[in-house]
This record gives sequence, structure tokens and C-alpha cells, in this order.
Amino acid sequence: MVEITDTPKRMNMIEAINSALDVMLTRDPDVVLMGEDIGYFGGVFRATAGLQAKHGNTRVFDTPISECGIIGAGVGMAAYGLRPVPEIQFADYIYPGLDQLVSEAARMRYRSANDYICPMTVRSPFGGGIFGGQTHSQSPESLFTHICGIKTVISSNPYDAKGLLIAAIEDNDPVIFFEPKRIYNGPFTGYYDRPVEPWAKHDGSDVPTDYYRIELGKAATVREGQALTILVYGTMVHVVKSVVDEVGIDAEIIDLRTLLPLDIEAIDTSVKKTGRCMVVHEATRTSGFGAELAALVQERCFYHLEAPVERVTGFDTPYPHSLEWAYFPGPVRIARALEKIMKD
Repeated sequence: MVEITDTPKRMNMIEAINSALDVMLTRDPDVVLMGEDIGYFGGVFRATAGLQAKHGNTRVFDTPISECGIIGAGVGMAAYGLRPVPEIQFADYIYPGLDQLVSEAARMRYRSANDYICPMTVRSPFGGGIFGGQTHSQSPESLFTHICGIKTVISSNPYDAKGLLIAAIEDNDPVIFFEPKRIYNGPFTGYYDRPVEPWAKHDGSDVPTDYYRIELGKAATVREGQALTILVYGTMVHVVKSVVDEVGIDAEIIDLRTLLPLDIEAIDTSVKKTGRCMVVHEATRTSGFGAELAALVQERCFYHLEAPVERVTGFDTPYPHSLEWAYFPGPVRIARALEKIMKD
């Protein structure tokens, strides 16, 4: 991590992302932002608010509603030497751009024998918890961790969001930067019927206003413990921590932060210490990233495990609007899984 010299400011995640983009637009003339409504309007969640007015409409500009076109243009810009940061308004709409991401962006360095790179960072809000239904709530992160040549990053707090986003923009390979929209304005404990608390009351909201970066591929230990290891990322970091505190289990919580490259050393060390491992994510269960994590833990830590790896995930269904909190892996399901793994 680069040394931080300026005084932190309390920010929510949207403000931290905006600050990261502002810093990089100022530092690097090759950085450009593009996407639907991100310019004059400032984005549907206001993550780019004020940036076009400050940096000009050739650096921050609106695009047509064409995800394939947005990503395709970004690939061309990156090959030309720019550092584009396209926004896909919701992760659910990233699929039309998959061919450009998989066949072009991810393969650029390999197919050109390292003559060309693709320093493009694709930002996109993802996940549920806002009654967005099946078309505004999906968590497609495992699709991208399956693609060689693409890095996948998911932050869980404003401080990490800014540092990781700056590192992603500076990276010479394509990065998918998913933003958990449920925690844009404050952490979420999983209890949907409780009042939302702002980030200002929580750790992780003290964000330096100047430049700093957090190295990709490094997990963070949110809570140290001896009884079991819980692997999480994004919104579920806060849900799991809330449940662990309420249940009173001495769990070690690892916030992965970067799914690819994965900090396997941190996972390996923690699981060999605790002897138990649970994986929690909001995405559907089958072929979710939790399956890869479970396989890695089993391969590397088998003789240290005292119980099978447990998974708590979304269900193998579209994200239901009216039954959102039945689908969401909330406190009740996590507490049951904790009870089970500690008895095994």
C-alpha cells in the first residue's frame, strides 16, 4: 500500500468511488470515463457527479444504451494507449458486452505476444437488497473469475473502494470492479427491517482525499478468531460480522477484496489455524465462487479440517422481487450454518 499523507475525510462508498475517479482523472490524462448517464447527470447512483464539469466532456462522457458498444469502445481505447473506465449501469446488463470482455479485452496481451495491453477498468453496481428484482440484483462475479486475463475486485467499505479502484485503474490488465450497491450509503447487517446506519458511524469510512492504492490480490482480516474461518466479500462481510457478534462464535472473518487474483496464502493460513471453513456469498449456489473456494480449501487444507466446508449462498433461481429476503443469505441462514459447522 502506498503511504498516505493527507487527512482522512468521512465518506460513504459513492463518495469514495467519486474521489478515486477524480484523483485518477487529475493524475493521468489518459484516464477517461464513459457510460450511460455518467456525464451531465452524474450516474444513476451519482458516483460520477461533478466530474464532467471539472474535467470536461472529452474525459467524462455519456454513451448510448449499448453495453456491447461501451465495452468495445473501451477495448479500442485501451489498445490505443488510454485507460478507459466504462460504467455498466447495473451488473445485470453486462452480458451484451461479454464477447468484447472475454474474446478481446482478456486476450489482448496474450494474442499480441505482449505487444498490446488492455488497461481497462469496468465499474458496475451489483447484488441485491434494494428490491431491484431479477434484472437489477444479480451477482455475476463467478463468470469473470472463470476467464483468464481478467481481474475481479469487490470492495466492502469506502476506504477499500477508493484504494482498490485506483489500483485497478493503474493496472495494465482489464479489471471488473463490482460495487455492492446495497452498502453504497452504509453497511448492512442483513436485518432489512432495521434502520440503515450511515457509513459515518462505522469503520472504513475515513478516506484520505488524496492518492493512495491498495494492492490487488490481498485479502483483509476483518475479525481475528480461532473457532472457524469465514470467507466473504462485498455486502456479506457486514452481514456475517453482525451474525458472528450476535451468536458469540470466535470466528475469523476474511474479506477477500480481490477474487482474482486470490489471496490463497491468507486463506490457507487462516483455515489451517481454525480447522473449519465457511463461505458466504449472495450469488447463486451452483458454480458460484464459493464452490471454487471450497475446492481450494479442501485441496490445500484437507488434513487440517475438522468439518466439511460449509456454504451459505443465494438459491439457484432468478432473484425474486417479492421474496427477496428469503433468497438473500441473511442472519437466520448464516446462524444455522454456524451451528451446523461447529457441531460437525
